[in-house]
Amino acid sequence: MESPLLHRQLQDQLCQWVLPKDQRHLQGYSEAVAAILQSESACLSKWIPYLDHRDCTARAHMERLSYLVHNEHISAERFYDPLLQHVLQAFEGEFLTLTLDTSMLWDQFCLIEVCLAIGGRSLTLAQTVIEHGSATVAFEQYQGVLETAKTLVPLGCHVTLLADRGFEHGALLRWLGQQQWAWVIRVKSDLLVTLASGRTLSVQALLPPPEQAYLFKEVTVLGDLDCHLATAHIPIAEDPWAVLSSQPPSLKTFELYGKRFGGIEPHFKDYKSAAFDILRSGLRDEKGLTCLVMLQG
Repeated sequence: MESPLLHRQLQDQLCQWVLPKDQRHLQGYSEAVAAILQSESACLSKWIPYLDHRDCTARAHMERLSYLVHNEHISAERFYDPLLQHVLQAFEGEFLTLTLDTSMLWDQFCLIEVCLAIGGRSLTLAQTVIEHGSATVAFEQYQGVLETAKTLVPLGCHVTLLADRGFEHGALLRWLGQQQWAWVIRVKSDLLVTLASGRTLSVQALLPPPEQAYLFKEVTVLGDLDCHLATAHIPIAEDPWAVLSSQPPSLKTFELYGKRFGGIEPHFKDYKSAAFDILRSGLRDEKGLTCLVMLQG
């Protein structure tokens, strides 16, 4: 079979940037990634035909794999981030578009990711899985993912973060301002907006007629946050869009926000059904699931 050759090739490449606590961890990591690629599955039992140590029983293989995904030393910080930093060197000084989003697993766990949107797809920068029964999360629950992504962004980059409804948090907008990142975030219709004229209205009252757009410069939201608002009825969307932006609005604001759909959402679909079907993995804990999505990164 090809698996020993593939995982050894991966190991030879990864050892240029990855410094594991134990070389056996790098071997196990390389085997798992190679098995995922060849089995096209997140189900651990389907990796077995592609693993080394052929004299092991299936039960022994499963015990090894369970140990791997629950090993605290098999982490993105040690295995994924060094490789990612090498790849991202090519983007130094560029304009980067990042997406922040969540996706539910079995209505019990919430996957939180920050991705780089590029070429209609996305590249994971940071992710975590938490036990949480809703796709809506507090800033404190995803701040760590943002902080990790920040450390991976190359020097001199101009960053714009895109996020969907549910992320209109004052703490997030202040954090983004501290990083000097631009942002475009879709907001809910009940958000109160104070216009430049001094009037305070809900977003619902600021939505335009069909096939039209309204642009509101210099508005205030969440008490003291200055930004801009753009609202529109987009023909391809069921619901009207209302997006806050750190930059003066134009029709291109909607085009920029639309990049979120071609970036992170197909990425989530790959995890859950289209490619790897993580829902059949059998794992039901934060650490194991976080490691599993990292391996599929």
